[in-house]
Amino acid sequence: MSDFFYRTEDIGPKDVLKYFVETEEDRTAINQIKGRTPTILVGSRGVGKSFLMRVAEHELAAEYKENKVVPVYVTFVTSSLLRSGDPDQFRHWMIARICRAVLRKVRKMGLLSSTPSSANILAGLPAGHSDTDGLAELIRSYEESWKTPGQSVDASSIPDIEEVKEALEDLAEDLGISRFALLMDEAAHIFLPTQQRQFFTLFRDLRSHCVTCNAAVYPGVTSYGDTFQPTHDATMVSLSRDINDADYVGSMRQIVEKQADSSLLKRITKNGQNFAILAYAATGNPRLLLKTVADAPNMNSTEVNSVIREFYRSGIWAEHSSLSEKYIGHKEIIDWGRDFVEDIVLPELKQKNDMYLEREKNSTSYIWIHRDAPEIIKEGLRILCYTGILTEHSGGIRATRSEVGRRYTVNLGCLFAQEATPSTTSFSIAKSLTPKRMSEYGVNHPAFAGLAGLDINLSNIQEGFDLGQQLAKPNTVLDVTDWQRSKLDELNLSTVGAVLAATEAELKEAHYVGDVRARRMRNAAIASVLEYLSG
Repeated sequence: MSDFFYRTEDIGPKDVLKYFVETEEDRTAINQIKGRTPTILVGSRGVGKSFLMRVAEHELAAEYKENKVVPVYVTFVTSSLLRSGDPDQFRHWMIARICRAVLRKVRKMGLLSSTPSSANILAGLPAGHSDTDGLAELIRSYEESWKTPGQSVDASSIPDIEEVKEALEDLAEDLGISRFALLMDEAAHIFLPTQQRQFFTLFRDLRSHCVTCNAAVYPGVTSYGDTFQPTHDATMVSLSRDINDADYVGSMRQIVEKQADSSLLKRITKNGQNFAILAYAATGNPRLLLKTVADAPNMNSTEVNSVIREFYRSGIWAEHSSLSEKYIGHKEIIDWGRDFVEDIVLPELKQKNDMYLEREKNSTSYIWIHRDAPEIIKEGLRILCYTGILTEHSGGIRATRSEVGRRYTVNLGCLFAQEATPSTTSFSIAKSLTPKRMSEYGVNHPAFAGLAGLDINLSNIQEGFDLGQQLAKPNTVLDVTDWQRSKLDELNLSTVGAVLAATEAELKEAHYVGDVRARRMRNAAIASVLEYLSG
């Protein structure tokens, strides 16, 4: 049975290219990240933002002799765990992580034979010092502050942003570096706009002739703040795979083939149309494809029907609805989004497809929302984009009576799940799609009335997140394999907090878990915990 990697974090940096399947869109995004212009990579969970950043990092490192550009990958996914008594904890922690990542990278690339004073400034140490352990310990203190909330962390050694910029300029000059390309992943907790605004202020402040900032963010749920203007301070690159592209199924198949064993490859070849249905259902999301392929190892029609019904009728919606349990203030908005798509959008699209396919051989998975729809409705749509139920297709689209709005693609798997037997009808739907047949929802559409009529102040609900409450949740909320969950249960690691605190040594106490499996299992478990906590 094939054992798939669902997350980039589970793949060693040296193995990234082994699993890379290049498309034209991917190459455009990678080249943009590698360039001098600051770039914001926008995409839903699982579409491959982290993976493309890792590819860009690998390529820049390989090209260093020619271009003298040092790629520095740094993730901020652990921001959910910061609970120290430092009021500026997020800013201090970000600076510390960036500085440490720069120093580690230049040393790993063999560029530091001795430690110049500029490197020590980044480490928050005296000019003559040569040890960066203090910086690592500071980061650890912040990231373990969830264990002792409110406890003070001494951040006096962290340089301010101007000192960091000057030190990076000096370090570049000392080492003959043209510039540092910062690749910042998981920019900030999606439902904590204060973190996001602080991040983008830092993003803007760090920019210089020798520093290029790049970041990966989620669509719709990112707050850029007042000092950062996305269209002026960076180039926005939307990461999506066009389901209407002639090579779409082929490129998605290659992603699976990179990890599949020989028996699965044979079954995919034998049941090509069934695989294509799963590929279309994923709507360009490699993680969704890998998960559903893993659940349909025989690739027969019975399995495909079962996977489409179970995952796209319940699994994907369970992830969406779970957000309302973590962010209580958003509950009405999140629940409205599900009701809107399940009760109104999907039945209407199915009805249209039944009619269009019979008469005109056309189909649709597109909806259009008026640009002047209530802001709270747009918030609901943004969250649907984050969870992958919707994907922004294009803006400024004219609909009936020349009204202007935004067009969205509804996840095809959710659409296929409306069919009695997805394996017999879904392929025809996918191959006949046209955006011209979109369902329109005007500014005063009745579907908006329930939510728009509620007295909800968006600015007052953004910060509601109880970490302690989430750490007490059962491990069933985590996105891990059945085997991994069985080992967590075997070790009585029954809660999110217990999984987070578990060490490799503890995991090795489970049956059939040695050094390699323990490390891989811990990496997968921690990645799942952090993804759960971050949204």
